[in-house]
Amino acid sequence: MLKVTDNMIDKQLRLRGLLFDRLVNKSSKENYLRYVKRVNKLTQPLKGIGARGLESHEEWIPRKDGTTLRVRVYKPKNVKGNVPGVLWLHGGGYSQGLPELYSGRFTRLIEARDCIVVAPDYRLSVEAPYPAALEDAYDTLVWIKHQAKALGIKDNQLMVGGESAGGGLTAALTLYARDKGEVNIAFQMPLYPMLDDRNNTESAIDNDAPIWNTEVNKWAWELYLGEVTGDDVPIYAAPARATDFRHLPPTVTFVGDIEPFRDETIYYINQLKDAEVPVDFKQLKGGFHGFDIIHPKADISQEALSFFTESFKYAVDHYTVEQNKYTR
Repeated sequence: MLKVTDNMIDKQLRLRGLLFDRLVNKSSKENYLRYVKRVNKLTQPLKGIGARGLESHEEWIPRKDGTTLRVRVYKPKNVKGNVPGVLWLHGGGYSQGLPELYSGRFTRLIEARDCIVVAPDYRLSVEAPYPAALEDAYDTLVWIKHQAKALGIKDNQLMVGGESAGGGLTAALTLYARDKGEVNIAFQMPLYPMLDDRNNTESAIDNDAPIWNTEVNKWAWELYLGEVTGDDVPIYAAPARATDFRHLPPTVTFVGDIEPFRDETIYYINQLKDAEVPVDFKQLKGGFHGFDIIHPKADISQEALSFFTESFKYAVDHYTVEQNKYTR
């Protein structure tokens, strides 16, 4: 169990943590669901808004059921030649969020190394539970591979990343893509990922940290999994349940040391290391969930973001994988 006291929280994060905690955390699953639906409604007008300093446009990818998936494409101005492609999956507990809310992340990636970011507006759990989000993520990945030349993307440098639920979806997608064998991913960036529905690690039990605690995490998983429970939960929904971590792409992640996802992130990283997957990992003392977004100018956030950026630069400079040449 992890009971969080004020002195465990980084000093620069405490006030914002308290204020945002009052906004996000609710007393019941019903109240949480109402909050999520209200937030999703309020953010709808943000659809289509670009990112300062970047070129951006919208694409629509057909789904198998005849509907279409909206994706945002962000690129540097005056880009020359083909560049890495980054599929970015936004956070929000699988239940809320839009790609447009994370344009700061896209700007940071593109400023670090010229790349093209493709961010799908994947189906949220309140619309459709698992596997809808994973299907949308995979459809986007396949689309990027097939459209790489038209998008100006190097097809040997397809990368995937996301934060929180988007980080969990990143880990799920790399497992799924590995097992399908249709698209090869060069690098993954599952930041403080939401990986384990069981809530049975030390950091996930009775965690009352700001922003995201044990109760909210439980409700979010219930919404995402729908009728899938217990031993029926697949690894592509909760990647911490996987037992084979071989042949996954090189990985970077960071996590705060007082948040519920700390231990499942550490477990995931250790499993990757045991499988001889190159890993870059940093744990930040005093960091609650999403601290880098809540207070990006705090010293702890600057440290985390600098670490992440340098790892991304290294990946662009060193990691490639050819398509259709991968064997297990």
